[in-house]
Amino acid sequence: MLDNVDEPQAVGPGGEPVAHYRGWIRPHGGGLLLMTSRDTSTQTWGPRAELLRLEPLSVPDAGQVLLDAAPRAGTPEQARELAARLGGMPLALHAAGSYLATATSRYRTFDRYRQALDAELPTLLGAQHPGASDPDVARTVVRHTWEVSLDQLAAEGNLLARSLLRVLSLLAQAPIPLSLLTPGLLASMTGEVVTVVGVEAALASLHRFGLLGLPEPTTALEVAQEDSAQLVLHPLVREISALALTAETNDLARWHRALTDRLTEAVHDVAGAGRPGWPAARLLAPHLALLLDHSPEARADAHDTVATLADVLNDAGAYALEHALHQQLQDTQSRLLGPDHPDTLTSHNNLAAALREMGEYAQAVDLHRRTLEDRTGILGPDHPDTLRSRANLAAVLRGLGEYAQAAELHRQTLEERTHILGAQHPDTLRSRSDLELALAASRAGRRRRVRWRAR
Repeated sequence: MLDNVDEPQAVGPGGEPVAHYRGWIRPHGGGLLLMTSRDTSTQTWGPRAELLRLEPLSVPDAGQVLLDAAPRAGTPEQARELAARLGGMPLALHAAGSYLATATSRYRTFDRYRQALDAELPTLLGAQHPGASDPDVARTVVRHTWEVSLDQLAAEGNLLARSLLRVLSLLAQAPIPLSLLTPGLLASMTGEVVTVVGVEAALASLHRFGLLGLPEPTTALEVAQEDSAQLVLHPLVREISALALTAETNDLARWHRALTDRLTEAVHDVAGAGRPGWPAARLLAPHLALLLDHSPEARADAHDTVATLADVLNDAGAYALEHALHQQLQDTQSRLLGPDHPDTLTSHNNLAAALREMGEYAQAVDLHRRTLEDRTGILGPDHPDTLRSRANLAAVLRGLGEYAQAAELHRQTLEERTHILGAQHPDTLRSRSDLELALAASRAGRRRRVRWRAR
């Protein structure tokens, strides 16, 4: 057995490539040779090697590891919750278990340690080790273990891999569209000349060392749709890499600025692409929180970008993702602009519309009703946004079967729009159509009730 064969070319003699099978490693003869390595490339090990990827442990197994290390730290359920937070990563489980089993540790239970991770990652799993320059030491410390791989890639001449991993760590813990990673994005962050070939080589290297995953497409449609290609990061790889980036750079704002600019560009691209852009839109949605958090100098533009992607998701039928974006936007605008600002009220309206699309009619009615009351008091009863809220509330009530209420609201909206906009205005005509639909539904409902009673 050979352990930690992270530099296969060093397994002699004379730097002979392992895949040639002319050096010390040969796939013939008796016995079994087992090697552990960060390098998962089939090109490195050749066609005769059987590669077994070591995936994170399942939550039950990972919880048992913690219980074995610190049996007095809590219940099996609490151990599983901490194990899930650590992503089942054996090195992190070992570090957490050892910490909890130490009598002088500040946190001695699974729950306290899990809660502390969010606020104290740099001093817990993110703690630096004074001997980290020694690769053997670095492999045993969560903060440094992945730097061993990045150092090796840099020694091989792939200097872009570290920067690319840092970029990925700034995004949300969700699948990332591969199309987001452009040479321009990396160039604006690093200040270096970056090519498409360089980005692809960095991605391949990070995948080869297990630092990112590239899920295989599961359907022929996904294979045909290049924009559906995605990559994923283990939660701890992301958190520790973000921590390392903060320690490495004095201008983190420049990284955020470059990434928010690229996200804005990507949303513009999917909005203009129509149906072919829907797969990428779904992947982009979880990452737009970055726009709301790091675009204070262009807040209105950032909010418009989020709203634009929400519209695309509505067209795509991705109503849950649309709802999540509207919720984030509403929360941000309520905090920054105030609950009575017209833009905040627009977000309330859009959030209620998303709830309706999801079939949550009761919640949609409550939110539309509150928005109508707020707009009436703040903007006035004749304001176009107020009239739009009344029409939206009526539409949801119709969906709930409250035809009489819906018809009355549509009637009020039609009268106001006829008076303010004129009889031939598109919004007026839409109100007339809505009223007719509500009245027709009401008549149909009465007929159904009469027939039911007759039986």
